[in-house]
Amino acid sequence: MSPLFPALAAGSTRPALHFGDQALSHAELATVAGALAARIAGAPRVAVWATPTLGTAVGVVAALLAGVPVVPVNPKTGERELTHIVTDSAPALVLAERSVELPPILAELVRVDTDVTDVTDVTGGSDAADPVVSPPAEPSPEDPALIVYTSGTTGPPKGVVLPRRAVAANLDALEDAWQWTEADVLVHALPLFHVHGLILGILGPLRRGGSVRHLGRFSTDGVARELSSGATMLFGVPTMYHRIAEALADDPALAKALTGARLLVSGSAALPVHDHERIAAATGRRVIERYGMTETLMNTSVRADGEPRAGTVGVPLDGVELRLVDETGAAITAYDGDTVGEIQVRGSNLFTEYLNRPDATEAAFDNGWFRTGDMAIRDPDGYVRIVGRKATDLIKSGGYKIGAGEIENVLLEHPGVREAAVTGEPDEDLGERIVAWIVPAQADAPPSAEELAAHVGAQLASHKRPRTVRYLAELPRNDMGKIMKRALRG
Repeated sequence: MSPLFPALAAGSTRPALHFGDQALSHAELATVAGALAARIAGAPRVAVWATPTLGTAVGVVAALLAGVPVVPVNPKTGERELTHIVTDSAPALVLAERSVELPPILAELVRVDTDVTDVTDVTGGSDAADPVVSPPAEPSPEDPALIVYTSGTTGPPKGVVLPRRAVAANLDALEDAWQWTEADVLVHALPLFHVHGLILGILGPLRRGGSVRHLGRFSTDGVARELSSGATMLFGVPTMYHRIAEALADDPALAKALTGARLLVSGSAALPVHDHERIAAATGRRVIERYGMTETLMNTSVRADGEPRAGTVGVPLDGVELRLVDETGAAITAYDGDTVGEIQVRGSNLFTEYLNRPDATEAAFDNGWFRTGDMAIRDPDGYVRIVGRKATDLIKSGGYKIGAGEIENVLLEHPGVREAAVTGEPDEDLGERIVAWIVPAQADAPPSAEELAAHVGAQLASHKRPRTVRYLAELPRNDMGKIMKRALRG
């Protein structure tokens, strides 16, 4: 297998990482990460206290150079969940910046600082283009690169073991889909403890030989500043793009900056159609969406040279096989834009196992196909439209299978709706009735349930109208901006 980061191995002097007033070229990163890799080489696993900082990025790269599996830890993780993650993964070391006060269970481990104050601290004054520590030989493609823990919505979080093969193959498939080159400069402000922020947002630019500018904390001013000063791509989640859409009318500098971007990518949840349209109207640029999960990395994307169709996540990436199956497990062959099925995937992008959970690993596969639990339809040209999760977003009402996502998009087109979520709840007559949870645009003048039902009925089939409407001040969301529907049902 070729090096995971060819530009580091080659000692490229191009910019690599930029966090606030701290920056490293690929050559400098090879130096500091190489020195750190030498210190941790041979450890069975390392935990990384994943703050949105340069130190976190250096720590992860160092571990990957050393061939040591990385366990990224969300600093906001609660005590019970953190105890489970540390006990389950059993890291030998924890990598963190000096200023961080670690929780007791991590403070018990041997600690290695990841601060980068001056490259000459590591090189001893030598030229940063000549790393003093040569990286070790590239490990086997099947060796674990990262162990990323799931959100644990249905039980204790599971450790997803991602091999080096999956990381390399998936980032290379995105190179093809997004026409991603070393000339690209990525802007993002996502957390660094999950696939989107860490693997796509940090490791992606490093593998391409390009660079990333991390904002530390999202702001529309930061996005405008970076895109106006040479950045070419923006990665974000729907909450970020919603804030951008809200700000565009009064911020011509932001609109101009987005207009000049080569690629705007949204992921981790569906971007509402009305935000797509507002951004396109103000900038002439379309946001593209992709679909992935911790166990599979990215499965599909709208291509940079394809049609950026709102409400879809594009087509399968190179090397990814995708099918829809019905409730019996039979493959759905019709691309009719209407038949709902569960997404199953297979390919080089898949994880190898759930750590210490052979039972869960076996249950996750169907003859080599990974059961995603996501429900979708496929358009005649193969584009995939996600309609929700099998457990929370597939509503069976009056004999119909209904995806919550399409109803949510229509509700969000109503001028009186700021946010919307749709769930199902038991109904003696229908089996399940459709419930709309609405954050109104004006709290003192919410649209009526009858008005919303009529609005949905005018756009979709009548059986997809909400039967019950409940009003909230805000929807419960996790760190990635995903709506926590189990909290609504609870």
